[in-house]
Amino acid sequence: MSKSVLVTGGAGFLGSHLCERLLDEGHRVICLDNFGSGQRANVERLLDDPLFEIIDSDVRMPGALPPVDRIYHLASRASPDDFTDFPVNIALSNTQGTRRLLDHARACDARMVFASTSEVYGDPEVHPQPETYSGNVNIRGVRGCYDESKRFGETLTVAYNREYDLDVRTIRIFNTYGPRMRPNDGRVIPTFVSQALRGDNLTVYGDGQQTRSFCYVDDLIEGLVTLMRFDDLPHSVYNIGRENERTIEQLAHDIIDLTDTESEIVYEPLPEDDPSRRKPDISRAKSELGWEPEIPLREGLNETIAYFDSVLETTRQSAE
Repeated sequence: MSKSVLVTGGAGFLGSHLCERLLDEGHRVICLDNFGSGQRANVERLLDDPLFEIIDSDVRMPGALPPVDRIYHLASRASPDDFTDFPVNIALSNTQGTRRLLDHARACDARMVFASTSEVYGDPEVHPQPETYSGNVNIRGVRGCYDESKRFGETLTVAYNREYDLDVRTIRIFNTYGPRMRPNDGRVIPTFVSQALRGDNLTVYGDGQQTRSFCYVDDLIEGLVTLMRFDDLPHSVYNIGRENERTIEQLAHDIIDLTDTESEIVYEPLPEDDPSRRKPDISRAKSELGWEPEIPLREGLNETIAYFDSVLETTRQSAE
């Protein structure tokens, strides 16, 4: 049945893919974004759809929100570069902004999904990371504005559920990649791909043996809509990611190979609090949601490389 859906951060990387998917399913979609890190180009092609609407606003700021049936809260800067440049913005989007949306969900009797992150696990001492692990986060470190605000955002969702019986679910998103990421995003795949396509050397921090697990955006969006769809669930928090743990050095070699570049790898000092290992335990999502990722890393990387190649080509033509 068609729903009215609010997507905060709807012009961002994940949000724009989610808006597109929801429109394809016949829902009315309201995209709320202040375009701090989201891009209008990501949603411009959706403007001709009568079921799509953009609200240019900040999730942290007071103001009227439209009545809806469902809320996806994706509004937060997530780039490591932004942790240094916009720490207050990030901290308040995930706390003050989350409270505002929880209150709105109560007023509308709407179901809500809060987009949390694998960063709540910090530099984990448990591997792989299950939803029952409480994490190892440096609350005063440079990543704390993001990690700890997501943790408190989760605490708010649980409090609203306990006190008001609000139907709110949490998705912990592991490293996700694909088209519509910003080339200057600061995350590892757009950084490596942009460097490789320009013929620059790829910058690996530390010795490159730290690991991540990479999920293609289409698989992640499937996990999001699946989590929202269920009427009754035994748990309120689910890891969504791919169990394809890979070292950063291996990833750099993969991208050098797929772009057929002559780029080499250069090594720089490891940033503060950079997690040493990251791999989701997705057994809960498999058994309770019937969800698991399908797109192999190399297939997803080829799609991502093609997108970034087109973006860089457009940039080159505009400069001429």
